[in-house]
Parts: sequence; structure tokens; C-alpha cells
Amino acid sequence: MTRFGSRIARSLVVAGIAIGLVALGGCASTASAGSSPDGLNTVTAGKLTIATGQPAYSPWVDDNKPQSGKGFEAAVAYAVAAKLGFAKKDVVWTRTTFDSAIAPGPKNFDLNLQQYTITDKRKKAVDFSSPYYQTTQALVAITGSAADSAKTLSALKKVKIGVAAGTTTNTIVLKDVGVQPEIFNSNDDAVLALKSGQIDAIAVDLPTAFYLAGAELKHGEILGQFADTTDGDQFGIVLAKGSSLTAKVSAAVDAIRKDGELAAITKKWLSTSVNVPIFK
Repeated sequence: MTRFGSRIARSLVVAGIAIGLVALGGCASTASAGSSPDGLNTVTAGKLTIATGQPAYSPWVDDNKPQSGKGFEAAVAYAVAAKLGFAKKDVVWTRTTFDSAIAPGPKNFDLNLQQYTITDKRKKAVDFSSPYYQTTQALVAITGSAADSAKTLSALKKVKIGVAAGTTTNTIVLKDVGVQPEIFNSNDDAVLALKSGQIDAIAVDLPTAFYLAGAELKHGEILGQFADTTDGDQFGIVLAKGSSLTAKVSAAVDAIRKDGELAAITKKWLSTSVNVPIFK
């Protein structure tokens, strides 16, 4: 993820937070508080405590209500919980800031989903499950612009697309659309070019696209996303370092990927419900 993209991914989750809930001292997710399905050691006996941001934003969590199971990460969380043997009523939600959840030390949650990109640096402080999402690239435009009607790869050939230098986005646009996009020093510069009409659309990763369309651009919209996920960032579920749950949570993620449930959740919440079709 680019410097800009990393900052935005964090903004998606923690923007507007004055004070976040911090991890409760002495309450590690590796400590057993009693009996859970298959003898799993969880923070609370018989319960699975899952954390997300405060607030949590759509399409990751709908209406800031993860308990509804609506939104991509809320739905993934319940699907994983079910594979672990927990009924929906036995899932308990809590909130954390983005940074505190991946800092070293004990946790007040068993699992945490906040669009955490899996990195070697973060792995030194926390565990990650196998990835439940790999970012795609998307196009952001302004409603009513010249790009508004471009819904297919062939139509995009006539669209002036901008990308930030040093990202894999350029390669994907070249491969899928067959045109050379205009290169900018950063996504910030590309946004200014879009606002001024110098370009018709910006190509960025999908999480960044949600932020740009919803917060940075007046009348911003996401035209669509590319099917190619090559070199996209991978999101993983965060667990306490050395958690006894890590292997089983990874197995649960792998299971919902294998049986097609993860693909269905992805299509529903990151394509259909938010009207972000895949360019064909």
C-alpha cells in the first residue's frame, strides 16, 4: 500500500476518534476464561469477542452496527465464528482504535477486523490469520464527468486515467485497459488533477476509492473495480501474538474461501450492495 493509501486505510477506521478503547491490561486473548467450542481458549467463557473500529464504516460494517452482520467484515466475522463453532448469539463485539490493536501486549478481544494489511513489521507484535481479502484496483470519478458512462474495459480506453507513481495500479490499467495512464507524484496530486478536470478518473485500491468517493471528493463515485488482484494488499484478522486461536481462525478463513462463502460475501458487500461492478 502506498504512503497515501496507508494513511487513508487508517482514516477509514479511526477518523473522528478523540479517545479509543484501549486493550484491557492483563486480559490476553490467549488466557482461558472457561469452556468454549472444541476447548478454544477465549477472553470470555463460551463467547467469541470480536473487535472493530469506533466508528466502523460501510461497506466494511453497515451503519456502525457489526452485531447486525451487515457489511463485508461483519459478515466475514460471523462466517468465521460459525466455522469455529460459535452461534451468532455467542459473538460479543467490542471496539478498539486502529493502532492499539496492533501494538504489542495483551488484548481485550479474540479477533479484530479493521482492514489490517498483513505486513512483516506488524507480525512482530500480533498474529494474523490467512488473508480474507486481497485489494482490487478501482476507478474513482466525479458524477457527471466524461468518465461517468464508462462501464466496460473498452469504454475506458477513451477515459483520461490518472495513477500515483510507484504503485502497481499503473501495471493493471495498462494490462486491462490497454492505455497508458497519466502518472502523478502522489494520489493527492491525482485528486487535484481530477478536481481541475485535467483527468477524468483516478485508479486506486478499492479501500482508498471508498474513502476518496465518500470523503475527499464532492459528488465522487466509484465507476467500477478491476478483476485483477495481482500484488494487491492482503487483509488478515488480527489476534494476540502467540494466540492459541490463530491456526484455527486461519483454517476457518480457508474453509469459507474453499466452500464459496467468502466469495459470496465479497460479491454482496464489495460489489453488488455498494454498486461497484467489475469491469469486463
